[in-house]
Amino acid sequence: MRAVVQRVSSASVVVAGELVGRIERGFLVLLGVAESDTAEDARTLARKVTGLRIFEDDAGKMNLGLADIGGAMLVVSQFTLLGDCRQGRRPSFVAAARPDQAEMLYQLFVSEVRDLGTTVATGRFQQHMEVSLVNDGPVTLLLDSTKLF
Repeated sequence: MRAVVQRVSSASVVVAGELVGRIERGFLVLLGVAESDTAEDARTLARKVTGLRIFEDDAGKMNLGLADIGGAMLVVSQFTLLGDCRQGRRPSFVAAARPDQAEMLYQLFVSEVRDLGTTVATGRFQQHMEVSLVNDGPVTLLLDSTKLF
């Protein structure tokens, strides 16, 4: 499971002209699910992302987490994070999970984040989405569940 975590001042997602998810200060998480991912990957990555301390304290150091600042998380599914661009010019998505498996693990990730006490907004799975954000910093991190164990 791969996540692109962006520290944001605000973020939103629109589907077919309808605003479906919006947060103020917090994280925009683009989440890709691999065919080999399990429920444990979703739980572990949710705990890792939720626990990140990437907001600045009074001394200007990244010591504060979402809970410390009252932040929220906007989670958007994005299978293209599993794109393999090593050969040719067109990415291969064979490593991405099938939609039914991907949606189940995406929803598990969201549920775990909520259970950890974070307010979560989402996009719509398998829909064309327009994502807007104001990147704060900018601060952007790449996390991969296969590299957390």
